[in-house]
Amino acid sequence: MKYHIVCLGDSNTHGYCADPRDCADGGNRFNESERWTCLLQAALGPDYLVLEEGLGGRTTVFADPLHESMDAVSVAYPILMSHEPVDLLIIMLGTNDTKERFNANAAAIAVGMERLIKKCRDTECWGTSGPNILVVCPPPLGDGFHDEVMGKGCVEKSKALAPYMRAVAERNGAACLNAAECEFNSVDFTHLTRKGHRQLCDLIYQWIQDQRNR
Repeated sequence: MKYHIVCLGDSNTHGYCADPRDCADGGNRFNESERWTCLLQAALGPDYLVLEEGLGGRTTVFADPLHESMDAVSVAYPILMSHEPVDLLIIMLGTNDTKERFNANAAAIAVGMERLIKKCRDTECWGTSGPNILVVCPPPLGDGFHDEVMGKGCVEKSKALAPYMRAVAERNGAACLNAAECEFNSVDFTHLTRKGHRQLCDLIYQWIQDQRNR
């Protein structure tokens, strides 16, 4: 059995590309040679299976009135059980939680992450080593961000997330990485560039290697 890594996230895990000029195929999704999940699979090799569970608009716990089944906590059980046994769960969420319609500040968004961690930890999907969760705090939205649908205050909340995310991860036995240095594009100031996907892969790959060498 390969080592199963489930990557639970939003559009930056799905691989949305806001600038087709940055995508090898010229479309709106980075291909399998560009997405951080696929790059991680290539870096780790055949003994690992990296499973993509990215959905644009996904939140931690907030039910979206515009689209159904966007909150990760309500779908965590079927996602995790469908990939059983899970050896590592990587969660990168929080950007969509900053939307004005959810009326949640950075501290409340982190509490949502805490609830999601507990849900995933208590799901009986884990391999022999037990629950193993890595929270990746997403890069903050850029200062040029403007999206009438997401609303006001998103940039400020996203910039305040990291310390709250780290605190809830640590008190629930999860690890935490901050992806703040991973490059965003200057089109929508929301999504990773091709370079940003490589940077995120490298960040997570190094963390996995460090864990193996302990």
